Amino acid sequence: MDSAATLLDSGAGTKEMAPRHLGRTAHNMSSSSLRKKSDVALLRKVPCAALRHLLANLQEVLLATKLVLLFPAVILALAARIFHFGQEWVFVLSLIGLIPLAERLSFLTEQVAFYTGPTVGGLLNATFGNVTEVIIALFALHEGKVVVVKCSLLGSILSNMLLVLGTSLFFGGLANLGTEQPYDRMQVDVSTGLLILGVLCHSLPLMLRYAVSSGEHAVVSWDAGLELSRACSVVMLLAYVAYLFFQLKTHHQLFEPQEVEDDGDDLISQDEVVLGFSSAMIWLGVMTLMTAVLSEFVVTTIEAASKSWELSVSFISIILIPIVGNAAEHAGAVIFALKNKLDITLGVSLGSATQISMFVVPLSVLVGWIMGVPMDLDFNLIETGSLLLAILVTTFTLQDGSSHYLKGLLLLFCYVVMAVCFFVLRRRGNGNSDGVHQGVASNTWKI
Repeated sequence: MDSAATLLDSGAGTKEMAPRHLGRTAHNMSSSSLRKKSDVALLRKVPCAALRHLLANLQEVLLATKLVLLFPAVILALAARIFHFGQEWVFVLSLIGLIPLAERLSFLTEQVAFYTGPTVGGLLNATFGNVTEVIIALFALHEGKVVVVKCSLLGSILSNMLLVLGTSLFFGGLANLGTEQPYDRMQVDVSTGLLILGVLCHSLPLMLRYAVSSGEHAVVSWDAGLELSRACSVVMLLAYVAYLFFQLKTHHQLFEPQEVEDDGDDLISQDEVVLGFSSAMIWLGVMTLMTAVLSEFVVTTIEAASKSWELSVSFISIILIPIVGNAAEHAGAVIFALKNKLDITLGVSLGSATQISMFVVPLSVLVGWIMGVPMDLDFNLIETGSLLLAILVTTFTLQDGSSHYLKGLLLLFCYVVMAVCFFVLRRRGNGNSDGVHQGVASNTWKI
């Protein structure tokens, strides 16, 4: 019997598996800031136990979130696709529908983690922390849209480092004027170190392409850049595994934020099990499937939206998709910054950027290898340069261990300038949408 139903039945029955204590991560706490406690008073009056059990699960999964008003966008996106509304409407509604689904995936992953223990729970959070980006990348790879994969992942990294962190530090600084705003430098150093390793792996295929094109060097085969990208991706995944071992085992105390007391305003939900293991797994599968469906809609309609709005696919992928797709997580980061809990804010923003850079990007390269899609780490000059500069700016901004609103404002200005750059950017291409190469273009030089 599930925990929610057990609460309703005043302890009748036994749980299928005893929940364990879960060491909460910054992502857990960020998502919990958008949840609300369920009122089970009315459900106790339902006479049928099976119906009461079902309604309790529906209430916890669908209604116990402040984003419940966005769930109709999921149904509307399906209706727009079935009844052949404009593809730009399908694109917009799918993006909006992904917002509550991403938050619910985090909630369900946390519920499963209560039964699996902190280590497996941490691995689940590491896997599902950015599941929306992973699913969109996989569908785009399947469609051969390498540009969408690269731009959406790059946009997620830039969005987390500059937009999310900048907004959080800015509003957090304004809300805590005259108050010290410290944070743990260790967590920042670990994340920025991994991000620098990631941008190094991005830069090498780019520099190799330019070195060969200029005639300075020669390579053994025409697809040397692709081979180098795959080798770098393996190294990046090994580094990410080492990072997980560091985070979950040897130095886990550095990544476990303190619980936040919130003066009874119900913004922060405490550690509690509200779903049984089997129900949590079933709902996790359902929400993942719904996320996959909407992600497929986004990938297949992005070109139509680009033509309708007269915006480049690269701008939509780098700027719009990350902003909307991660809105729930971003809101949680800002809420904790307002409460002067910058360790949680940094864990959300830098943690997500690190996960995408060191896990999702190399995973996409290796999955593309399996699919026969030439996905590489050569993100082109402006994209790679923007990533490098964003990491350097973020690293220097966070080097002193304390914050104020001006730091956030500078990060926001950096993001605005980059957004304008990608807005005006149009590439000459080979007939593909947006005039952008399809991944293989970076390897068209032959020796």
